[in-house]
Amino acid sequence: MSSAIEQKKQIVEEIADKFKASVSTIVVDYRGLTVGEVTELRKQLREAGVEFKVYKNSLTRRAAEAAELSGLNEVLTGPNAVAFSTEDVVAPAKIINDFAKKHEALEIKAGVIEGNVASVDEVKALAELPSREGLLSMLLSVLQAPIRNLALAAKAVADQKEEQGA
Repeated sequence: MSSAIEQKKQIVEEIADKFKASVSTIVVDYRGLTVGEVTELRKQLREAGVEFKVYKNSLTRRAAEAAELSGLNEVLTGPNAVAFSTEDVVAPAKIINDFAKKHEALEIKAGVIEGNVASVDEVKALAELPSREGLLSMLLSVLQAPIRNLALAAKAVADQKEEQGA
């Protein structure tokens, strides 16, 4: 009897540690997905460095309380799976949101973004953001614009002087 309780305590600690260590966590209802579809989702998430696990709701609730995320408890009903990402904030939201668009059976229930409980709308808004590389390229183009304009203005002045001199 006590070994079963010890195992459950270890699982609760493991889940709580994952909640604390992850920068982004998404809770989904996977009811209605086929085994093949769940396997495909797991593959996509694994390639992005995201861990996708199914835990008992009672253990997940205790872990959420231990990680001071008790706002998650209201969505922890029915069959749930949790995606944990320790590196990329946007990746799990983007992958799961895109997958949910193709497979209506997958339902996003809630998320935790950098330690704060997020609603479904907030998770979907996060999923619509460009990737880190996309944001960096946007920033770079904004930073290059003044230099590019200066170079074009200098060239225009040089061309004008050349025409006046000829």
